[in-house]
Amino acid sequence: MEANQILYMNGGDGETSYAKNSLIQKEVILKAKSILEESVVRLSLSSFPKCVKLADLGCSSGPNTLSLVWEIMDIIYATCQRVNHKAPMFQVFLNDLPGNDFNTIFRSLPSFYEKLKKEKGSEFEPCFIAGMPGTFYGRLFPDCFLHFVYSSNSLQWRSQVPEGLVGESGVPLNKGNIHIAKTSPHHVLKAYSDLFEKDFTLFLRSRSQEMVPGGQMVLVMLGSTRKADSSSNQSCSIWELLGFALNDMVLEGKVEEAKLDWFNLPFYAPTIEEAKAVIQTEGTSFNIHRFETFEVAWDCNMDEYMSNKGYSFEEAGRGKYVAMTMRVVAESMLVGHFGEEIMDDLFERFSSKIEEYLEVEEAKHTIITISMTKNV
Repeated sequence: MEANQILYMNGGDGETSYAKNSLIQKEVILKAKSILEESVVRLSLSSFPKCVKLADLGCSSGPNTLSLVWEIMDIIYATCQRVNHKAPMFQVFLNDLPGNDFNTIFRSLPSFYEKLKKEKGSEFEPCFIAGMPGTFYGRLFPDCFLHFVYSSNSLQWRSQVPEGLVGESGVPLNKGNIHIAKTSPHHVLKAYSDLFEKDFTLFLRSRSQEMVPGGQMVLVMLGSTRKADSSSNQSCSIWELLGFALNDMVLEGKVEEAKLDWFNLPFYAPTIEEAKAVIQTEGTSFNIHRFETFEVAWDCNMDEYMSNKGYSFEEAGRGKYVAMTMRVVAESMLVGHFGEEIMDDLFERFSSKIEEYLEVEEAKHTIITISMTKNV
């Protein structure tokens, strides 16, 4: 099944919304800020179009979306002041799959424009923000159109669940798992890896056509420390813990075994070697400036979460916090396959699995960051 039919973050601004539970993604954006600043400054010093066209690919919704737009414009504005150049107009395109909650973003635009006018003054040129629904694994814009492309926390999602996860006899090859796990056969890993190569190649080729020569692109995605030819990590992946919770529900008769066996997530976090190999194979479209990794803890920014909610540490619990950050990301896919009625029970079990795991492991997400220039 294609991801654009089942994948979207929880919308709105309620307790189980992505907007209220995306502090980990906020931390990723903050940690990648230096690479973003370098790329924006590089663009500002090399080109001064009257209107800078920006695209955030995989924008989702919530406060992170417009704060990122603000950050990019702020860097360009500061650079223009430093070199005594008139700041450009901005045309910003927010892209995500059609199921994304664009309406929540649009409702926040009046206050965003008002803040922009108040803080930057009348000399700041107009800013125009629009939605661009559609998959970024293909063309979204005309040729030589974009000056700056940014994508954060999105490229780990695949265009679809990989084909080839069923054996010749029609039996699911990844029985009992929802993603790549220690018990997954090698064929499952290869199917996911091959799909990543296909998707990422198409992403790069599409952007190379859409970007102007000298345009800048910054990509930030979840990565993996797994060996390229092995499905095993030394530590447990967070998706494995969710799979364990589902298996427990199968044993208790609350989830059909066949439903679990036929469910696989359209998600693949590549190793840094895999990501490099695709860029190098794609050809000479881009010149790479930085290719780095960093880590963020599964429970990062929990203090801010508790402060926002008015919780004590005991009331929140690391397991509950981390489980909610995953629920707002994966719930749409899980509801579509297993039904809404098991969600509260499932994520309560999931939070307990996480709590137990964090007592013995210092669990962290690996993040890959890449900055590139579109070659002439």
